[in-house]
Amino acid sequence: MSRRVGAIFPFLAFVLALGLVAALSACGGDEEKPTSTGTAAPSATGAATGTARATATAGANVPGVTDTEIVLGVDAPLAGVSGAVFSQIPKATEAYFKYINDTQGGVCGRKIVYTMEDNQNDPAFGLEAVRKLVERDNVFAIVGSLGDDPHAASWGYLNENEVPDLLVSAVAERFGTDPKGHPWTFQMIPSAVTEGIFYGQYISENLPGAKVGVLYENGPAGHDGLKGLKQGIDSAKNQIVSEQAFELTALSIRSEVTNLKEAGAEVVVVFTDPGFSSQGIKEAVRLGWRPQWILSYVNSDEMMYQFAPPKDVEGAITFQAFKLASMKDDPAIAEHWELMKDYGGPQPTNFSVYAQLLGEVAVEILNRACDNLTREGLIDATESIQDWHSDLLLDEVNVAFSETDHTALQTGRMLRSIVENGKGKWEYFGPIMRFEAE
Repeated sequence: MSRRVGAIFPFLAFVLALGLVAALSACGGDEEKPTSTGTAAPSATGAATGTARATATAGANVPGVTDTEIVLGVDAPLAGVSGAVFSQIPKATEAYFKYINDTQGGVCGRKIVYTMEDNQNDPAFGLEAVRKLVERDNVFAIVGSLGDDPHAASWGYLNENEVPDLLVSAVAERFGTDPKGHPWTFQMIPSAVTEGIFYGQYISENLPGAKVGVLYENGPAGHDGLKGLKQGIDSAKNQIVSEQAFELTALSIRSEVTNLKEAGAEVVVVFTDPGFSSQGIKEAVRLGWRPQWILSYVNSDEMMYQFAPPKDVEGAITFQAFKLASMKDDPAIAEHWELMKDYGGPQPTNFSVYAQLLGEVAVEILNRACDNLTREGLIDATESIQDWHSDLLLDEVNVAFSETDHTALQTGRMLRSIVENGKGKWEYFGPIMRFEAE
């Protein structure tokens, strides 16, 4: 089976000061049948789903399920510097759940309660936060857990205790590719390995002969991205001439950029966040060096231009799978903006679109589980999702899971940074790219 790749991206603390990664108030829709399609706009069919299943009952003593509520939990950075932005992600999903509660009466005849706990973006606190949600708050499932390091510490506990661990917002490949060892965990965002494979394929197909350099953070996003790039690139067409790793605590990456230039790299693939990506780009400009930049999809928001001038980012390439927040003429995106405002969501960005998408998938899973509202039933419902589409996704991009495939998406398109009237923007180009496992 193929693994899935989707959209959204490992967020890092420096983004927080801008407060640009926001959350959405959602517009999704649930349909009458398990094979139905999600939608970003209110719909009669979505409302009908909640009504038709209002009489669904749960087994005796199911944690987090009462006659009136379904309690879900999420651990994410909520306070301090990290929480300035990280907290907006679960709050965005919560806004979408409020919309579902308000317009459709919740799911399975019950209102969704979304309980948050601070994981401080730290492994030790990640496990503590999840224990509180499971043992103190008695949640039905964890939905949208955010952060690679915190989740690495808690997913073993969740699987040992058979607690559904759904739609994880962490980039490490292991969270979606171990359904036998961790059958209760499902990954929402794309693996950095899959993203790297796409970049390698793109380079060899479109830039044969170009020397390639890699700039990556010393962590899961960087190591998995490099691994994927090496899998995707055709070594007969392109040579990787320099691999430059840096610590996330680094104050400067000047020496790493200089090393890439001196190695003769003509294409530089970057696996890190906008802060370090922009620092690399600006340092290259200072050196009078302009390689072709390919940036991890965490950079695929217009916040990138808050870190580096649009003229310096122009021509950079990245990847995504969903419609952009700037596409206000699209009905689903227009509805996203409206519902975000109505239900208290922050200023829309590409990341808030992702957050709504996560909420839509969660609601679809719950609606499919109404006839067996147990933790086991929730896992069966998740694995039943095949070719499910939200209006927030690009055409030909669908969500799918299975017993052997626990990552949400496998398709997307490349984005290129362009400048119009002095302002930067991302624009899709090229065909849909699909990942197929060997």
